[in-house]
Amino acid sequence: MKTSFCDIALLLLDVDGVLTPGTIIYNDAGEETKVFHVKDGLGLRLLMDAGIRVGIVTGRAAPALRHRLANLGITLIWDGVKNKAALIEEIQSRTGLSPQAMAFMGDDLPDLGLMQRVGLSITVADAALEVRERAGFTTRAPGGQGAVREVCEAILKAKGLWDALVDRCLQ
Repeated sequence: MKTSFCDIALLLLDVDGVLTPGTIIYNDAGEETKVFHVKDGLGLRLLMDAGIRVGIVTGRAAPALRHRLANLGITLIWDGVKNKAALIEEIQSRTGLSPQAMAFMGDDLPDLGLMQRVGLSITVADAALEVRERAGFTTRAPGGQGAVREVCEAILKAKGLWDALVDRCLQ
């Protein structure tokens, strides 16, 4: 049985190409800068406020990412990862969740292994063809352009939580 959005208790995300447009900027001091979409951030906060956990699984380690994650309150972080698929047991141990309750959103070849080990594999509109072909869901938006927000809304709507969130904002 395939996992659907309503079954997700943990959303795992790659960073470059998913939370960012995939552009890596270095300043003159050699420090890495990343650009994040504010709507993705709000979507993640809404998801976490609703009790759905969020984690990061990325091949790169960057101080700019750590600052953004601290700002969002995300503490499940695996960065500098060479083999993302090999993390599934550690993620299970740390969260107490089965892979069926997890979704992973990636965009390129290093993400395929983990995408195939979770209940729901998600990718962005501008992902590598091989990833789009194997994903259970592809966003309309490209990476770093609101794709994560799109997934957050899909999870909240599937769980019947979206309308209450909108109503709360109207008050």
